[in-house]
Amino acid sequence: MTSLTLATILQASIIAVGADDYAAARRETTDTGRPMVILVGADWCPACQTMKNEVVPQVKRRGLLGRVAYAVVNLDRQKDLGQQLVADGPIPQFIMYRKTREGWKRRRLVGGQNAETVEAFIKEGLELDKNDKLAHNDASP
Repeated sequence: MTSLTLATILQASIIAVGADDYAAARRETTDTGRPMVILVGADWCPACQTMKNEVVPQVKRRGLLGRVAYAVVNLDRQKDLGQQLVADGPIPQFIMYRKTREGWKRRRLVGGQNAETVEAFIKEGLELDKNDKLAHNDASP
């Protein structure tokens, strides 16, 4: 195997592994200003597994997750972070953070959902983000 081929494979595997990583998504949202969407769930939760394995792949195929920084947080493996994010609320939860002039805004979608509902949640957040940025630009001297 050539070093170029090996480097390409390693880079692809890093991207695939890091694509749903919270720390990477947080860096991405800080660097780009794009909203961050997090799915918080657990291995023992049937609705969480449906969201992760069926609903999210549908949303990804349609391209909408490419417009946000996306992460999955598993309460079984990242208990402290997961509890901070859901604030003792039920799971699964989709949480969207977006940076505004007034600070970070948080929205959430709770419970098992279908792809259309998740897409509507993300689209609404993207629209709010766009409107906030337009309002900020209009208010600039």
